[in-house]
Amino acid sequence: MLVPVIMAGGMGTRLWPVSREHYPKQFCALVGDTTMLQQTIGRLDGLDCAPPLTVCNEEHRFLAAEQLRQAGVENAPILLEPVGRNTAPAITLAALQAMAHGADPLLLVMPADHLIPDVPAFHRGVEEAKTLAQEGRLVTFGIVPTGPETGFGYIRRGEKIGETGFAVSGFEEKPDLATAKSYLKDGGYDWNSGMFVFRASVYLDAMQTHAPAILDACRAAMAGVESDAYFLRPERTAFEACPSDSIDYAVMEKTDRAAVVPLNAGWNDIGSWSAIWEAQDKDADGNALTGDVLQVASKNSIVSAQKRLVAIVGVEELVVVETADAVLVASRDAVQNVKEIVTQLRSAKRTEHMDHRRVYRPWGDYDSIDFGNRYQVKRITVKPGAKLSVQKHHHRSEHWVVVRGTAQVLKGEETITLTENQSTYIPLGEIHALENPGKIPLELIEVQSGSYLGEDDIIRLEDRYGRV
Repeated sequence: MLVPVIMAGGMGTRLWPVSREHYPKQFCALVGDTTMLQQTIGRLDGLDCAPPLTVCNEEHRFLAAEQLRQAGVENAPILLEPVGRNTAPAITLAALQAMAHGADPLLLVMPADHLIPDVPAFHRGVEEAKTLAQEGRLVTFGIVPTGPETGFGYIRRGEKIGETGFAVSGFEEKPDLATAKSYLKDGGYDWNSGMFVFRASVYLDAMQTHAPAILDACRAAMAGVESDAYFLRPERTAFEACPSDSIDYAVMEKTDRAAVVPLNAGWNDIGSWSAIWEAQDKDADGNALTGDVLQVASKNSIVSAQKRLVAIVGVEELVVVETADAVLVASRDAVQNVKEIVTQLRSAKRTEHMDHRRVYRPWGDYDSIDFGNRYQVKRITVKPGAKLSVQKHHHRSEHWVVVRGTAQVLKGEETITLTENQSTYIPLGEIHALENPGKIPLELIEVQSGSYLGEDDIIRLEDRYGRV
């Protein structure tokens, strides 16, 4: 049996302002109409495999669950990392979970934020990797280079094994341009993709040999795992004690069982706005334009407009990304430095690196459409059948006006029903809750007023999503 393990952690800071800490790139639709996670799920169609095991951060659990549901995957396990500890511990947790009931499956480990347009070629590579993994190999996919790339690590091929595979002769760090050109001329090097196929027990044996401290910590964390519906929560304290390391450093560079299967399937790691430009369709002038965009005499630029009309005139090699609360303008050859903007936002204790103006919750979403001294206005959307937590606030009161659908409102000991153009007032300190009992989304305008309007002034008393 083949068990896909989808690695959906990470922040994606180089793709700000679309990728945010609480809504990172794997949950964004960056190329095409579906998100990177959903495209990864779709890539499994046609493979003989079990439902995927997704690994993500605790904070992203509802995002992952909802996007999996939209992709047709329901009630599949989602393993929640208590804290980030890099890829080796995350994969170790997944391997231990895959073997929890006595099975020993092959694992297909895939990051959730890669683009692979040629799915049949990917499937052929997986089948070859499965053959080598069944022989006890730890198989990685090497991307056949299309140019002297300095932003990737490289895998050096050794002797040929199987139909298309090779033993791994070595791993090389990101090279300078001259070295990258020599790798291309030699022909025996592939880009390191970060995708793997191996038997769970073989991987754990390698961890025992080469990184026993990581394995011990992960075993302790999984010994105390708690389940909540399809969410699996390893014991936090044990996992916090786990060393942080990548699978390459922990195992692949040390084992004598490493193998590589070259893959030529249009792979792109979508690691920067320049990479997205390369992956997108372009007009006759080389511009990749998304949203409401007009251009005059401009070339080889990428423009993404989410909320407003964006026009460019007479520019070249430019990146312009517009969202509801931030605009990025950068030279295409400097996009690797976008993460420094995120660092500045974090240092200034701002919020634009964490959340979009529109914030998603398990019950729906809210859009902060206006704010000022002692007030804030939100547009709230509640999914059919969903309910916000029973809660109260110490520092604010709220006015709710229903603009679409039906609201069932708890106010203290009273429950009332509101329909379009009806409203209610929630005094400061009042216990209250909001529910959509209908079949269509509930939309309302919320006006908050008070001395403090932060999200941490929510005291949850009951919550069907386990957030109390």
